Amino acid sequence: MRGGPAPVDGFIDIDGGEVWLHNVHIPEYLRGSWTNHSAKRKRKLLLNRSEIHKIERKIGDKGYTIVPLSLYFKDGRAKIEIALAKGKKEYDKRHSLAERRANREKEQAVQRRLKGITD
Repeated sequence: MRGGPAPVDGFIDIDGGEVWLHNVHIPEYLRGSWTNHSAKRKRKLLLNRSEIHKIERKIGDKGYTIVPLSLYFKDGRAKIEIALAKGKKEYDKRHSLAERRANREKEQAVQRRLKGITD
């Protein structure tokens, strides 16, 4: 990844052959006047028609979505990196939660051992 932090709670929607970025905060230009933009307005992403059709076909598959990965500025323009992602199944989520819980318990046991506290 190239740029800044991932946009929080942002999502991408395809509507009428156009790609739109929703719910991403892009700060106002500090030296701007009354013509400045709203920080969280929806923004049109500039993609080639072939790219849009390719993404639309992929999204048609079950469980795929487009997510923004990073946001950065270049030559006075906001650039965003996007990715096609597939959501987890319910059993995958349960497995991830169990693995995270086991790792947390293991770390706690190591910390107790280092402090000299016996079980």
